Amino acid sequence: MAKSDAIIAKINKLASKGKLDGINKYSGEPDDEVRKAVAVAFGQIPGYETGMALIPLLRDSSASVRAAAAESAGKIRAKNCEEYIKKLAFADSDPNVRIVAKEAFDVLKDRVV
Repeated sequence: MAKSDAIIAKINKLASKGKLDGINKYSGEPDDEVRKAVAVAFGQIPGYETGMALIPLLRDSSASVRAAAAESAGKIRAKNCEEYIKKLAFADSDPNVRIVAKEAFDVLKDRVV
């Protein structure tokens, strides 16, 4: 098992327990797959703090991380991510990110706080 696989397994375990802080410490990992796993895991933990933790991932250099973060933000209805999602939906360089972000944006813009 590669190091990144072990980290991803740990992230998934932390997500199942709702341990936001434990997951967040991996959000700066150099491996794109680890950061993507962090973004996906955040989609299992609704809350304002999770939305705040997603913001740096919405600005990640990796398109797959940005897409996963956008999907998670929509899934947990992270209203505090709406403006970042809007930028991704209409201006991201990656077409897949734009598609995923548009779906998330549609969920977020219709939500009444």
